[in-house]
Amino acid sequence: MTKNATTASVITRLSPAKINLFLHITAKRADGYHNLQTVFRLLNWGDYLHFSVSDKAITTIDRSEDVNNLCGQLLTLTGAEAITASIEDNLIFKAASTLLAAAIDSNKLPEQLPQVKVTLDKRLPMGAGLGGGSSNAATTLITLNEIWQLSFTQNELINIGATSGADVPIFIFGQDAIAMGIGEQLTALNLPDQQYLVLTPDAHVNTAKLFAHPKLQRDIAPLSIEAIKNHSNDYAQHLNTPYHNVFTPVVTSLAPAVDEALRYLHSLEAQALSTARMTGSGSAVFLPLDANVATDKALLEKWITDAPCPAYLVHNL
Repeated sequence: MTKNATTASVITRLSPAKINLFLHITAKRADGYHNLQTVFRLLNWGDYLHFSVSDKAITTIDRSEDVNNLCGQLLTLTGAEAITASIEDNLIFKAASTLLAAAIDSNKLPEQLPQVKVTLDKRLPMGAGLGGGSSNAATTLITLNEIWQLSFTQNELINIGATSGADVPIFIFGQDAIAMGIGEQLTALNLPDQQYLVLTPDAHVNTAKLFAHPKLQRDIAPLSIEAIKNHSNDYAQHLNTPYHNVFTPVVTSLAPAVDEALRYLHSLEAQALSTARMTGSGSAVFLPLDANVATDKALLEKWITDAPCPAYLVHNL
């Protein structure tokens, strides 16, 4: 399937995964969130969202109506039944509702809007640190902004998306980036093309539990954007000091399956000429591949077969 496709009434979009090449927490904020520094890399692998645009439109928009009720009239969602018990709790629906609220507040809501059916083709495991739910939300914001002709700019969509989750802005930004703040302060970054071996162990650690863990390091000295830009050799393929993922020791201590998967990738580092690591605060781990290794199909097939959990070969977007 192509990354993005359009028929007469159906728009299909890739909702890509992301990996964090490193992840630091620099401080806890007064609002309860944490300031971070990371480099996001988008992948050519993810979920797919299909937007079916109906010929039927709601012609009388009551701007005083509860926005969730309005969203329920305009949007139907299938393929997400196993994710949340209620559609209103799904990030796709929440993103659509937030977009409508922003359109009402900024007086951008048209007099009539077409109804849209969203079908989620879920391929990314949940809780893996690959940003699946946030990517779904971002893809929804971008696509409904087009379908409903709301004319929000990319920066406006990033601000709207930031209210839905810290990882949503990077998927609206749509390119590799240095992220700061809670993930909404983004600086574009050009990195060499790279292939990755990604493992997704069947494990999930509650995010709130991770952030409350006494061993989580929350006071990493902030690095300048220029330093991060100029030292990509220290985190792109290898992971040299001071770059690391602060969640790794906590997650591996709480989830033996993640520890096993990471140990497996560590055993391949000498051949891959790179450093294995965990992405985000979830369970997925990955190994960047040297260009010569990336073309050795027999070796890669063996690594996938021998892996202790599902393994995937993916490329940057």
